[in-house]
Amino acid sequence: MPLSFLTADRTFEAAPESALPYDDLERWRRPYRPGPWRVAVAALVLLLASFVLFAAVLIALTGSVPSAATVLVVALLVIAGALRLLRMGVWVSAHGLRHVRFLVTRTAPWARVVSVRTVQQPVRWLGLPRTVQGQALTLVRKDRPAEDTPELLTTHSLDFLGRPTAFDRAADVVEAWAAEYGRGRERG
Repeated sequence: MPLSFLTADRTFEAAPESALPYDDLERWRRPYRPGPWRVAVAALVLLLASFVLFAAVLIALTGSVPSAATVLVVALLVIAGALRLLRMGVWVSAHGLRHVRFLVTRTAPWARVVSVRTVQQPVRWLGLPRTVQGQALTLVRKDRPAEDTPELLTTHSLDFLGRPTAFDRAADVVEAWAAEYGRGRERG
């Protein structure tokens, strides 16, 4: 029995004429992959959530339904926190730039973006109060003073700690989106 799907000599069918996912410029996308530190932390939090869910089942089997419901709600909050942790970062589309933090999401339309640039400055290490010298991708907006520039990405965040080339690529992509759509909206 020939297994043509496992061989390299089979003929490939023509690809459908549908647009690829990256052709949809209206869709919000993160122009970089989540870093290994972010994924590892989220995996550990989800592992913790599995133990909490198991505890909720054991408590429900013992007959204490209100306690089981409380533990279940805690487990769902832990799962939601892990998913939000994975969603954090910078997202871009033809509409603008979106900075997703753990509790707050801010969207800046390209019409309000003056510049997105990489600067050398003290940055927080893994989001903690301790600062180290590093690079940050900052956003300058028309409706805010130039001193009030939020850090979008840093070299010492969960996504780019120990990965300076990944930071450079991500910063270049976000700067390219800002250059293309920021100026394109002004002309149009």
